[in-house]
Amino acid sequence: MNHPTLRQLIDASEGVTKADRVIRGGQLVNVCTGEIYPADVAVTGDRIAATGDVSAYVGPDTEFVDASGKYLTPGLIDGHLHLECSKLSVTMFADAVVRYGTTSVVSGLDQFLVVAGLDGVREALREAEAGPMKIFWGAPFKTPYTLPETTVGFTFGPDEHAETQGWADCFGVWETVAEFVLNRDEKVLRALELAHRNRLPVFGCAPMAAPTTINALSAAGVRLDHESYTAEEALQKLRAGMSLLIRESSVAHFMNENVRTVTEFGAQSRRVGFCTDDMHVADILREGHLDKLVRMAIAAGVRPVEAIQMATLNCAEMYRIDHLVGSLTPGRYADVLIIDSPESFQVEQVFARGKLVARDGRGTEAPHAPERSAALSPAFRVKPLTGESIGVAAEGDEARVLVVEMDRTVPFVRQGVELTLPVVDGTVRADPAQDALYVTVSERYGKNGGGTVTAMINGFGLRSGAIASSAAPDDNNIVCVGADRADMALAVNHLAEQGGGQVVVDGGEIREFLPLPVAGIVADLAPEEMAAAEDRLEAAARALGCALPSAFGYLIFLEITAIPEYAVTDLGVVNYRTQDVVDIVRPAN
Repeated sequence: MNHPTLRQLIDASEGVTKADRVIRGGQLVNVCTGEIYPADVAVTGDRIAATGDVSAYVGPDTEFVDASGKYLTPGLIDGHLHLECSKLSVTMFADAVVRYGTTSVVSGLDQFLVVAGLDGVREALREAEAGPMKIFWGAPFKTPYTLPETTVGFTFGPDEHAETQGWADCFGVWETVAEFVLNRDEKVLRALELAHRNRLPVFGCAPMAAPTTINALSAAGVRLDHESYTAEEALQKLRAGMSLLIRESSVAHFMNENVRTVTEFGAQSRRVGFCTDDMHVADILREGHLDKLVRMAIAAGVRPVEAIQMATLNCAEMYRIDHLVGSLTPGRYADVLIIDSPESFQVEQVFARGKLVARDGRGTEAPHAPERSAALSPAFRVKPLTGESIGVAAEGDEARVLVVEMDRTVPFVRQGVELTLPVVDGTVRADPAQDALYVTVSERYGKNGGGTVTAMINGFGLRSGAIASSAAPDDNNIVCVGADRADMALAVNHLAEQGGGQVVVDGGEIREFLPLPVAGIVADLAPEEMAAAEDRLEAAARALGCALPSAFGYLIFLEITAIPEYAVTDLGVVNYRTQDVVDIVRPAN
């Protein structure tokens, strides 16, 4: 994409170069001042040239857009997003969210990174440049994120930071997990020191953080955080000098809790923004994206203009990208929403980079994904799995076993429960009557032989069959939960053979399968097709007995070690507190 020079920006904003387009007749929501007043918007190329009385900017070829009776706001900014968790490629995800007014996202593209390396990240950024949604990339603080380190396709450390922090596309350090700072991880500290020298902001990830942890992170230069589980925790982070991102995702619902920092505790809203983190496409199409969060904040008692600031300028300022996006002001990208009113915030038209890209909830052009390189089509090197190889070794006829227990409220949070389970032929067996099932993680990269580890899990409720996914942050190894070992082996082997996806197996048959051929984690499917596939997968899982709010929404996060108490990785069951792999078979009394 050709970016305007400084001279061209000045010429456009002085009226020397005439506007390509004028959006006229609307009420402008000025997020810089908090005012709403009549103003037109002149657009030259992909930037805003002027607002207000723009008659001096009109030329013979200027196109006019009528916004009479409507309101104009900046495009919305998602402050923290793993877009790969939607299972849509960059092009298709943009088609899903731009229609609802999201024109910019901040992302580490970390799932592309751990699978396809820097070539995969570059390819995703080029893909975004060609579309209506901008990606402001943060270099992941380190990969893998896990403690202890698990197996990924590409590791990222200080040497990679030395390279990528110099990229024009790099806007900070992404998702710095608190434990690595508290552990004084030498590689992470070097990356943060490099960011400080380069004057790049550091983005945090500190769930359930104690006051001492928050103080340490603030001292380390962590500028913002998106992982507050209570309003009190969120307020403590604000008081310690951080900015706050309120998260409302498909599986983690914290808007109504954390907005209390503003509506009840009286914190200033100007250092508060919004993010979605992880979204299911079906939820986006049913409820909207960031526009939904604006409406939720207003319903909770936030003034409409403040809620719009939280979705635009606030986020831009905390990431230091407000010279590019976040307001309808000269020189910024011409990302303009035409809405019905600030109070109801229904997005009617979306302009991104100066062009009309969506109207009445639909894109103006069908999305077309680019050709994929070999970097985004890596082979799966999983050792073929048999049902007999699934299990946890134990002696006797029964064993006391630490079983990972799902939290039905928040899928990232997993406790542990000890259950007595049968032992047959030296292997702990599942007991669906106690909802004690097998869970496996199969290493996909072939670095450790492509082997599989087994643990036990509670909460999925499967009476038979198995569900599996190769899209599974933070490592994207194949994770599988099941009641039947043969079905689990079929599920894992099928995903490896097909180059990735999500699958439901029962009775030795594939009941549902969603291919994810791009890096084994996303697909070039239209959002409506992906939503239909998600619904079919969830229905098939429910038919096996799963009563969780989202079978696959809970499944894919089992490998995350950064949140209490237990995770399951290709190393085994990891204890968050001790940060090591634990023996789940308890000693006999």
